[in-house]
Amino acid sequence: MVRDLVMPKLGLTMTEGVLAEWRVRPGQPFKTGDVLVVVETDKIASEIEADSDGVLIETTIPVGETVAVGTPIARWSADGSGAVPAPVDGTASPTAEPLAPTAKTGAKTGPLPAPLRDGERVLSTPLARRRAQDLGVDLTTLTGSGPRGRIKMADVEAAAQRQASAPASVPAPELAPITAAAGERSKPSTMQATIARRLTAAKRDVPHFYLAAEAEVSELMALRERLNADAEPGLPRVSMTHLVLAAVGRALAATPDMDRVWDDATPGGEILSLGQGDIGMAVDTPRGLVAPVLRGAAHLSLDRLAREAAALTERARSGRLAAEDFQGGAITVSNAGMHNVTFMTSIINPGQSSILGVGSVRSVFRPDESGAPVLKRELGLVLSADHRLFDGVAALAFLNRIIAGLERPLRLLRTA
Repeated sequence: MVRDLVMPKLGLTMTEGVLAEWRVRPGQPFKTGDVLVVVETDKIASEIEADSDGVLIETTIPVGETVAVGTPIARWSADGSGAVPAPVDGTASPTAEPLAPTAKTGAKTGPLPAPLRDGERVLSTPLARRRAQDLGVDLTTLTGSGPRGRIKMADVEAAAQRQASAPASVPAPELAPITAAAGERSKPSTMQATIARRLTAAKRDVPHFYLAAEAEVSELMALRERLNADAEPGLPRVSMTHLVLAAVGRALAATPDMDRVWDDATPGGEILSLGQGDIGMAVDTPRGLVAPVLRGAAHLSLDRLAREAAALTERARSGRLAAEDFQGGAITVSNAGMHNVTFMTSIINPGQSSILGVGSVRSVFRPDESGAPVLKRELGLVLSADHRLFDGVAALAFLNRIIAGLERPLRLLRTA
C-alpha cells in the first residue's frame, strides 16, 4: 500500500520547515533508522529517520522548498509495490497512510551536501510551471524569490503583469552584463536564508525599543577570579557570560511579567506567560550564531548554571543540538564582550520578547562624591524589548535589577 511521508513537527512552535536534502532516491529501499531527508527549522538541521522498512516511490517536494507541517513530501511503500508514478503537485492521496518519521537527535554541522536536482531544468514549483504555460511567461527569463532562486507562482504572475503593463512601442532596455568588478554573487545557505527571513520579520513586525546603561563590575570580576582560583576539583570555571546569565535569571525571577511573549498565532494576538525562567544564550558556532535555551536558568545555582551553560555551548559548537533546544524562553543573552564593543543593540529573536546585548568591560574614570577621579570598570548593556508587552518603566526596572545583581554579585551565589 502506498503511503505518504509528511513534513514532521519537530517542536511545539514549528509550523513549517525547509526541505534541505534528500538522502534516499526514488526507487531506493530503506531500513528502519535510515535517514530519509534533512529538514531545516530556524537554526538547526534535523535528520529524519524512517520508523519502518520500505521503498521510496517518489518525492513530491523538491529540495529548497519551505513546507508546512503535515504536508506530504514523498510517497513510499512497505513492500516496494506500485510503479513510480508521474510527478504530481504534492497533494495527498485520500487513502494514503502517513509515515510518521522521527528526528535524529543532533544537527548537521558544516555545509550541506549538494542536493538532488532534476537535470538542468529551471528550478521552479510545479504550480509556477503550469501558471507560466497558461500566461505565456518564459521561465528562463525569471529570477525566483524562493529558496536557492526557485521560481514561485507569485514570480510568474508578477512577470506577466510587467509584460501586460509595458508599452509596446518602448523596448525593454538591455542590462549591462555583470562583470567581475561588480562583485561575485552567491546563494545563501538554507540556514542563512531562514535566519535572514525570520530576523527581517522580527525587526519589521516587532516594535523594538532600547534601553542602554552601564554596570560597575569591579566586584563582579574580583568575585569571578576568587571563585575560579578556589574552585575544588570537578567544579566548573565561571565566565562573565555565566555571571550575566545568573543576574538575568535572578531579575527574571523577581519580575515574572518579563517572562512573557506576544503570540501572533490568533487574530489580534495573545500574551503568553511562560513562567519557567528559561533564558536563551547566543553561541558563536562554525555554522553561524545560534541561541539555544538554558532551561530553568532563573532558578539554578551559579555552579549548576555554569555547568549546564558550558555543556549547552559545547553541544552547539559540535553540532549536537536538538530542535527542542531552541524552544521557549522570553529573553536571550548575547555577550559580545570578547570582540571589543562598548554597546551592542540586538534584534529580538523570533518568538521572544527581549534580548540583552552585552559589551566589553571598559576602564573609565568617574568622579566620586568629592569630585575626585576614581577608576571604574564598566560593562555596557543594551536591553531590546517588545513594546507590545512592555513600557519603558517596566523594562527599565528589569534592567536595573540586572545591574544590581552585577554590581552586588554576592547575591548571585544564592538561587532565586
